[in-house]
Amino acid sequence: MATIPTHIASDRYWKPVIHLFQNNAKLNTLFTTKYFDMENGLIEVTALKRAASKWSQSEKFLLYLAIHLYTNDGKMNLSVMDYLDDYNKKLALEAIKLRFF
Repeated sequence: MATIPTHIASDRYWKPVIHLFQNNAKLNTLFTTKYFDMENGLIEVTALKRAASKWSQSEKFLLYLAIHLYTNDGKMNLSVMDYLDDYNKKLALEAIKLRFF
């Protein structure tokens, strides 16, 4: 991913997205200009979901969490966090904290 503009990096809706995509190997593969327009502050949500359609339930959970924290759209089943390993569970909780605290 190219340089993230300061106003995006400090935005409470963007911070959890950036955190998850930079720190999860699977999400990081999609952290490209194909899905993220940092200049205009846009995320290609539908394209991201399509790209992740064959991922495991836990991998998709992190993607859907990132999207939810950014857009507030859709329902999240937090019980899926039970399937995350300790590292990814920690990432999810950190992302939630970045968004709300």
